[in-house]
Amino acid sequence: MISDNSRISLFTDRYELTMLQAALHSGRASRPSVFEAFARRLPDGRRYGVVGGTGRLLEGIMNFRFNQTELDFLAQQRVVNQQTLDFLADFRFSGSIYGYAEGEVYFPHSPILIVESSFAEACVLETYILSVLNHDSAIASAASRMTSAAGERPCIEMGSRRTHEESAVAAARAAVIAGFTSTSNLEAGLRYGVPTVGTAAHSFTLLHDSEREAFQAQLESQGLGTTLLVDTYDVVNAVRTAVELAGPELGAVRLDSGDLIVQAHQVRALLDSLGNENTRIVVTSDLDEYAIAALAAAPVDSYGVGTSLVTGSGAPTAGMVYKLVSRTDDHGEFVSVAKAAKNKASVGGRKYALRRRSSAGEAVQELVGIGHRPQDDGDDRPLLQDFVIDGALQAGWTGAEGVTRAVERHRASTAELPSAWRRLQKGEAVIPTQYEA
Repeated sequence: MISDNSRISLFTDRYELTMLQAALHSGRASRPSVFEAFARRLPDGRRYGVVGGTGRLLEGIMNFRFNQTELDFLAQQRVVNQQTLDFLADFRFSGSIYGYAEGEVYFPHSPILIVESSFAEACVLETYILSVLNHDSAIASAASRMTSAAGERPCIEMGSRRTHEESAVAAARAAVIAGFTSTSNLEAGLRYGVPTVGTAAHSFTLLHDSEREAFQAQLESQGLGTTLLVDTYDVVNAVRTAVELAGPELGAVRLDSGDLIVQAHQVRALLDSLGNENTRIVVTSDLDEYAIAALAAAPVDSYGVGTSLVTGSGAPTAGMVYKLVSRTDDHGEFVSVAKAAKNKASVGGRKYALRRRSSAGEAVQELVGIGHRPQDDGDDRPLLQDFVIDGALQAGWTGAEGVTRAVERHRASTAELPSAWRRLQKGEAVIPTQYEA
């Protein structure tokens, strides 16, 4: 779902339109071409990545238009000439898009997205494709590490106040795809059907003349199942007050500062001694995957994660690139093309990908065929899905349905990986990528 005031067609770099103009001039703009989005490497020490943003991206491409305001701007700024403006005025993506399902794990050089269209159409989409995939995949990859560290304990996305307002919505969506159970962001709930949660901050307690008065108001307005924030003043006194007011039906207490491990043990013992064995403990306070792992032995019931999540936990971009890998020659035959720079080399040719698995169903290799489909040995899983065919969006990849599907894909995808995928220590990709010429 794209907000009404979004102008996504100008979420682009100027050189894409100047390339388009030059290609129209040379007569090559209509050449059938194949572009590929992939990551040359994973963030330092990461063992896998998670594809995020595909559903958002497809929604955007289907609505990618140049309206009169945008065309007037391009004309006034003399960005492109009239021939190019006429082309953009009629722009509709009419090609085909294939790629890894959202929620799928990926590795270096995985062909995450393949765009088959004229050079002109694929060129114009470059920045939009990369900005969505790089942001959302970075968040989904970080979220996956966090939910893996959390095990069966739920994780709540709470990072809206730490990033751009639209990035916050995208981050909430990406987090849920990788296993987070809910978000504090209401717009994500509206657009994508993501469950939303939230109760009160320290300011609510400080507004009142006493902590007791604040707790009483919250309990009366939100019910006994609410979560009370107990670290504004003194945690022990706050927990006692909360139990006195709510009794054994108190839903949860939240800890947001101090030594969370020590406090969690103290609060659990206190709650149990007061007869509140079923009152849950929620912890927040600048958590990341390492802090969550450290809390594994503490009596914690759920985690609220904000800043670290929405910034990719140290890897705010997935580092994906978008390269022309094949195009037709003057005879209409496809030829492979590739950049040859030593530190930025790419592999030419249209790609096909399989997840090679053992007879027991465990992933052992990412097999990428160049110009052909690798031979399936019977246990392999094809990775490329049909997203758009001849300009027509295929069903099931967008909206709330797309999110649900991505959640399931992430769960199944990680389940078939070797156990090393759960390790937070730096290491190589959990399975190797192998090209098959």
